[in-house]
Amino acid sequence: MLQILSPDWPAAPWVRALVTTRGGGVSAAPYASLNLGSHCGDAPQAVAENRIRLAALLPGEPLWMNQVHGTTILDADRWVAPAAAVKRAGRADLEPQADAVLATRPGVVCAVLAADCLPILVVSESRGAVAAIHAGWRGLAAGVIEKSMRRLGGSESALVFLGPAIGPLAYEVGGEVRAAFMRRAPDLDQAFAPGRPGRWLLDLYAAARLRLRACGVPAARIYGGNFCTHTDRERFFSYRRDGATGRIASLIWIEDRAAS
Repeated sequence: MLQILSPDWPAAPWVRALVTTRGGGVSAAPYASLNLGSHCGDAPQAVAENRIRLAALLPGEPLWMNQVHGTTILDADRWVAPAAAVKRAGRADLEPQADAVLATRPGVVCAVLAADCLPILVVSESRGAVAAIHAGWRGLAAGVIEKSMRRLGGSESALVFLGPAIGPLAYEVGGEVRAAFMRRAPDLDQAFAPGRPGRWLLDLYAAARLRLRACGVPAARIYGGNFCTHTDRERFFSYRRDGATGRIASLIWIEDRAAS
């Protein structure tokens, strides 16, 4: 049975969201067991079966992306996907390159994959839209949050959930990473703490909250951010911890109320 997390947030009844863990799939070590990533070296047939198991909980096949740590945003309402059988075969080359996806139509599932990077789920209540954002340090520094929020609109009414990512005590980076954030916005200095000589501890959750607040999202409407994929070995994959590893998924969609 799949081991699933439900976001702890006051989302509207027409919003559905879930986060997978590493439990409940068929992949063998080091991808054991519910690896949903098609690009990390796992057997394609195992990824395909894992995605089929997840799809049983969803209204449709997610729009899986080949994430490249950039700022490209997909409109899932308009995306014409390959046949489901091809998608489930775990072919990363058939998946669109992007790091965020949004939808306004019921039953269209937005999804991001992660194994330390920060997955962000967003509801724009004023627009009736949802989005999933993949925010590693490169995407954060490049502005993937700001670009996504502009596309969504209505930041004041947005509701945000920060999913499982590497925690602030486990994510040590070099000075070049901090410099990239400082070029984005000086207030991002608050997301860093001194580490070993010449190194910094980066709090991805704090950085995301700062950029969301800069976009106009009230602090009281930002939830989650209390995970650590690096230390929680039982539930989460971690690239920083293990190198070769799988990916969890964070998914969000609008419920088709007419079908319920």
